[in-house]
Amino acid sequence: MDLDEKIARVPDRPGVYVYRDGKQQVLYVGKAASLRSRVRSYFQESRPRDPKTDALVRQIRDLEYIVTDNELEALMLEANLVRRHRPRYNIILRDDKHYPFLKLTTNEEFPRLVVARKVQHDGARYYGPFYPATAMRETLRLTRQLFPLRTCSITIDGSLERPCIQYAIHRCNAPCTGWETREGYARTVDDVAHFLEGRDEELARRLTKEMEEAAAELKFERATVLRDQIQSLNKVRERQKIISTDDVDQDVVGVVRQGSDACVELFFVRKGRLVGQEPFFFDKVAGWTDGEILSAFVRQFYGKAVTPAPEILLSEELPEAELTGEWLSTLAERRVQVLAPQRGSKREFVAMAEANAAIALQNRLLSRDNRQQLVLEELQRALDLPGLPNRIEGYDISNIQGTEQVGSMVVWENGGMKKDDYKRFRIRTVAGADDFASMAEVLTRRFAKALEQGSVLPDLVLIDGGRGQLNAALKVLQDLGLDYIPAVGLAKQAEEVYQPERLHPLVLDPTSPALHTLQRIRDEAHRFAITYHKKLRSKRTIQSVLDTIPGIGPSIRTSLLKTLGSARRVRDSSVAELAAVPKVTPKLAQRIFDHFHPPAELEPDPLIDCYNDQSQPGSKGGDST
Repeated sequence: MDLDEKIARVPDRPGVYVYRDGKQQVLYVGKAASLRSRVRSYFQESRPRDPKTDALVRQIRDLEYIVTDNELEALMLEANLVRRHRPRYNIILRDDKHYPFLKLTTNEEFPRLVVARKVQHDGARYYGPFYPATAMRETLRLTRQLFPLRTCSITIDGSLERPCIQYAIHRCNAPCTGWETREGYARTVDDVAHFLEGRDEELARRLTKEMEEAAAELKFERATVLRDQIQSLNKVRERQKIISTDDVDQDVVGVVRQGSDACVELFFVRKGRLVGQEPFFFDKVAGWTDGEILSAFVRQFYGKAVTPAPEILLSEELPEAELTGEWLSTLAERRVQVLAPQRGSKREFVAMAEANAAIALQNRLLSRDNRQQLVLEELQRALDLPGLPNRIEGYDISNIQGTEQVGSMVVWENGGMKKDDYKRFRIRTVAGADDFASMAEVLTRRFAKALEQGSVLPDLVLIDGGRGQLNAALKVLQDLGLDYIPAVGLAKQAEEVYQPERLHPLVLDPTSPALHTLQRIRDEAHRFAITYHKKLRSKRTIQSVLDTIPGIGPSIRTSLLKTLGSARRVRDSSVAELAAVPKVTPKLAQRIFDHFHPPAELEPDPLIDCYNDQSQPGSKGGDST
């Protein structure tokens, strides 16, 4: 079916829809209470126009959908698919961190405190997650310093003759030797639980009482240990800002944006104390509302085995807030409220998160701009350029023994790769493996068209190659009257930079950000050229192999490729799958199958060879990648 037929057959059921482009790359994943209504709305002339959706619709070439029993299942499936595919037109949380927990193994006779990556229903107690992970490491260090819990994993039966070094440094009371009773160890475990649960005021009062009793009994060594524990507890309490007089657990989320960048600040309030905070950054969010940004954040953040607090305070109302709350309650296995307070103390907490988000975003943008400015200035200075190279175009050629010659152009602009401006060229006028002539053809076609259309020109041309490739590029620029555009070559072997006026190549510091930028552009041009070359080579190979099978002409070959989607699918399909292709008879299907699956004593098929053969003599350097 083509796209229109698929749209016409979308059912009126809840579920998830996936849009793909012509290369079968996932563009967007969405959910809907009614798939039919939501999918068709994208293609209606009467829909509200916005640049983001218009750009998405122009690229849609295929549609998939998955029907679910209800909208909650659709929301959960959407979150998983977005996390897996990271589609271009979804808001993506660019954060791959997994937040750890501390696990008190109360399912063991003598519990330990260990790091856990996710909560399991195993009878142990879990504390966290910790944001950032350094907070977990500090808490673990402090807990082991304060409380003599064992760190070993041996079976404790009190039969060992002597303890380990942990006993000597007062970090364990050696239950393995029987020197500490089960009752005494259980009291230590209770102290650890009180500390991790935030009930440290009660713990501090009890430790103070024990210290005073020890001092009165002239047990000064014990009193000193207790004093140090109390001081450490007080330091922890000083670092945790009390923002609520209520003994509540909350996640407070605020969002701010500037241009196409946004920052979400997350406060973690436990027992009324601010125990942690973390900023999360989004880019390319122009066209999205604050509520949509928050919704994407909540679904992706809490979808990573992060247990939500009983109450989540947000700076904006979420679309489908009730459904999101139901999903969070399912994750937490208890009720979770999702609120967007408008007044009172809760609104003040949210405003505090927004203020911190604004500071974090401003610092990030300033840092990014400053870093970019430093790179530009270093490039200008190192290459002796007349101005800052805000736009750099990188070029490369790829071929194998002169066949399927292609060229590539990639663009680096304002600190990042600008993929919308990439171009690829199929070499038309050069016979054989002539990289110099091929480079000249690519540049002639690129800049002649730019002069004709008045399109943007680069501040620097970067050629993948040495002196020969650079000279070919310089001649083209001179012939077109563009010799004022600086051009350099970057050779792979020694990472030397070739310049027109220098007899010897320039060697930049290997740690130089300027060299790293040039290498990144060069490598991207190489990757883009090889990708196109392999695509053409694969297409030519499968077509030539199919053409050798009796009974297959251009029409049936096209039907096979269009129906099965790729050369590999043609080769790997069963007889039944091949017979299901339009225009392919059962007899022809058997013939195709036999051609790709010959008896073991026959020679291997050339198509299989072409997939195993990743490089041939005469290939341009690195084509086997």
